[in-house]
Parts: sequence; structure tokens; C-alpha cells
Amino acid sequence: MADDRPNVLIFMTDQQRADVIHPDHPCRTPNVQRIIDDGVLFTGHHTQTAHCCPSRASFMTGHYPSQHGVWNNILTNTRLSEGLKPGVRCFSEDLVESGYDLAYTGKWHVSGVENPADRGWRELPTITARAVDQHEMRLQRMIEGVAQEDPERPRGPGEILRPGWMNRRIYGSRPDGGPKGYENHHDYRVVREAIDELPRLAQGGAPWMLYCGPVGPHDPFVVPERFATMYDPDEIELPESFRDTLEDKPRIYQRMRHQYWGQMSEREVRESIAHYWGYCTMLDAMFGELLDALEATGEIDNTIVIFTSDHGDYCGDHGLYCKGVPAFRGAYNVPLAIRWPEGIGDPGRECEAFTTHADMALSFWELAGCAPPDSDMPGRSIVPLLEGSTPADWRDEMHLQFNGVEVYYTQRTVFTKDWKYVYNAFDFDELYDLRRDPHEMHNLAAPCRNPIGHDNVPERRSPGEFQPWPELSPELNAVRREMLGRMWRFAAERDDTTFNPYFTVALTPYGPVEGFADQGVSP
Repeated sequence: MADDRPNVLIFMTDQQRADVIHPDHPCRTPNVQRIIDDGVLFTGHHTQTAHCCPSRASFMTGHYPSQHGVWNNILTNTRLSEGLKPGVRCFSEDLVESGYDLAYTGKWHVSGVENPADRGWRELPTITARAVDQHEMRLQRMIEGVAQEDPERPRGPGEILRPGWMNRRIYGSRPDGGPKGYENHHDYRVVREAIDELPRLAQGGAPWMLYCGPVGPHDPFVVPERFATMYDPDEIELPESFRDTLEDKPRIYQRMRHQYWGQMSEREVRESIAHYWGYCTMLDAMFGELLDALEATGEIDNTIVIFTSDHGDYCGDHGLYCKGVPAFRGAYNVPLAIRWPEGIGDPGRECEAFTTHADMALSFWELAGCAPPDSDMPGRSIVPLLEGSTPADWRDEMHLQFNGVEVYYTQRTVFTKDWKYVYNAFDFDELYDLRRDPHEMHNLAAPCRNPIGHDNVPERRSPGEFQPWPELSPELNAVRREMLGRMWRFAAERDDTTFNPYFTVALTPYGPVEGFADQGVSP
């Protein structure tokens, strides 16, 4: 009997913002638009952590970091874990056992002790971020590079001076590698491997899944000249939040801005955005070649094509770049466009429902006819959303987990369509009214703040009475309690590590019992 289960083609970029693939955005991605025109654009899609390894681990397992165990870069000596917790299963293991032919090329970065082949994939020649500890080699290169730095050399355009470290450009250009511009680009090698693999998969007689993972548009935004000059910096507007002083944001946000990114002029910021968009357009051109190759196999109509990324880049939002500690939307809202002619209802639409990378594994399990290994998982299959119906009990809140990158920070975030609360154990918290402040400019939970459109008079309290810090007006304090209650309920469900009641670490304004007060139970 023929196996009519759909094929799956996954194209996952690295550090790409969600907004650059939107049809109304000035960045041109015509091949992703081919997917959107015949499929669905998920505008409310988010990663669990704005960092490569935990994000990719969530994509592969359907779990949050507190459950799969990957919190930061598993290939450095600052790693909090070497890989997935024992017993955590990837969707790929079940798909290959059910008869799928799985092939993998490009970036891995899920485990420091396992590679794709250990989780059911057939590895193509180029696998980056493999399970090897490159710390010593990287440290030696850095020391040698610093020794060659000229401390008196003036800063060049887009260059960030870092005394004692190697100076680094955030953007730049390179000569074209041929008529396309990118023939000698490392990402094109990965895409070419995927293109060459498609005919073999199509002729194999089994349903297949092909994962193609370029490492762009990760910083630095260095692209061939053809794409570096594609967008005119003079026509690029600075981000709405660019002039945020960050005075009401945690100190680490301020330090990142003023120590590094404040070196760049407004002209350089516009040039950096032009290079980033050029990088995204270059990857889109490569993606287009992959789509053409898929179409040539005759299997495009029975193939689910997925375009996504592991996390975003601030790219000038709030004057910041890259990703990491700041919990702003630019790094967490990631692209997700899906085409599947046989399974999508009302193609060409946008879906605003909250979706997450943890949903993807559940979707793959369902599409392959496999049972997920755990009946209690944070993700949900998005197949109903593809078909055009939103379940009545679909989530109305999103949760983010962050324990730092290579410098550790405990941070938990919860947001709805209206409000966003960020618990920062290392500094004061953040509260944003997303209805009035969609660009997260005004932190209503900061001491000495200037809120917008809110009564900011705190409640009067007797001496010695508990006063949650900082004091907020009754209206905002009620919002804070509600959002923290949501955070604690989710933390209890997902085995989070934030329940230590000791004085020096139990720093939320309201503790975990707050999340269960209306249920009459303790977590």
C-alpha cells in the first residue's frame, strides 16, 4: 500500500526577525511570498528563548528549556548542560521509525554530545555546530587575534571597538562570488546539498523530511556586494524604538547599548539595517532555488514547506543588536510561513494566533501519524490552524524562559495581546501595556517611571506593611498580580526551576501561591 503521508521541507534560518518576511515590509523576500500566497503566514509565532540552542531544542522536542534541559550554548565551557535531558525524545526518532526518510544539512546546535544521526537523521556532508567542544580552539584564535589588534586604529564604519577583545564589525560586504553573488557563500553550500538531495528523496518511495539550516542572517551582516548595496540607507527609517533611552529598563540593557551599540552613528544604524535586509533577501534567493528544485521533482503539492528561524535580531530596536537578555519582541517573534496545498484551508491568509516552536514537534507527530512521547506537553499541533479553524481553547498567553547566554540571568516572561510582564531576578521587572505601547518603550514597573495614560498613584500603606517593589497604582498592581499568577501556573506545569523560597532568590513581587489562590491549592 502506498504511503500517502506528506513530505516535509524545513528551511530554518538563524537570527531572522519575523517582520522582514511580512508582505508589507520593505525587505524583499519574493520566494517566501510564494509560500505565503499559497499558504499561511503565522504572525504570532515565537521562540521559547532568544538563543540558538534552547530554541532549536524546543523545535525538535516540543518542550521548553525547563523540561528539555538546554538553556544556553552547549558548545562553550559556560554551558549549563551538554545536551538534552535523559529520556527527552525528538520527533525525528519517531518519524524515522514510522518509515520516513530523514535528511539533514546545515546548522545543528541542539546538543554537545549528540549529532543529527543520533536522533534519526541521515546527515549530509555539511553539519555545522556539531557535537564537539571548540572552546580551546576558539580561545586560542581570540588570543592570537587580540595580539594583532592595533589599539590606536580608528573605528571603521559598522565596527565596534572592544579593547582587550577582538574588535568586530556588525555589518560589511564582500566581493560577489559569481553572477548570483553568493556562489561561494557558505550558506549556499548547505542549500546546494539540500537541492542535490531532493531527487534522491523523491525517488525513494517513502515519505521524507529534509531539514536545511543556513547560518544567516546571523551577525555579522557581511554579504556579497550585490546584496550589500540592494537597499539605500537613506531610504531606511530608524526603528520606532530606536531613541529609547533605556532609563527605565534593566541596567544590563543599558550597558549593552552604551558600551557597544552607542558607538554607531544613525547613518551606520541605517547601513546595518540595509545589510541585514540584503542578507535576508540573499537567503530568500537561495530558498527560491530550493523551491524550484522541489517543484522539479513533481512532489511540491504533497510537501509541507516550512520557512522559519530559531530567533530574531534587535537590529536597532531600542538601539540594540543581536539577541540575549533583553526580552523585546524583535528577538522572540520569529517568522513562520507554511505551504501545503493538500492541507491548508483558505490559503493566502495571516494567522494571528499565538504559536511557538514547541508546537512544531507536536504537529510533525500528528502529521506522521505518531503518538507524542508525553501526553502533557506545552506545545499543541498547529494542524487545525492550517486547516483554517482556531480551537476555542487555544492559548491566550505566551511564556518565555531564559537563564542567560554565557553570562547568567534568570528571566521569565509572560504576555497576552494586551500586557507583557518580564520578571528579572537580576534587576527590576518590566511591565508593558501593549495596547498603548506596542513598541515597549515605557516600563510601567520601573522605579521613577513616566507611565502613559495610567493612574500612577501607589496605594498608601501603614509603616511595616508589605509593599511589593516597586509600588504601583492599584490598577497596575492588579495587572502585575494577574500576570505573575499566569507565570507561576505555567512554571508549575513545566517543572521550572524558579520555586526556591530562600530570601536571596525569591524576588518576585508575588510568589507562586499567587498563581493558585483562586484554586485553593498550593503548587
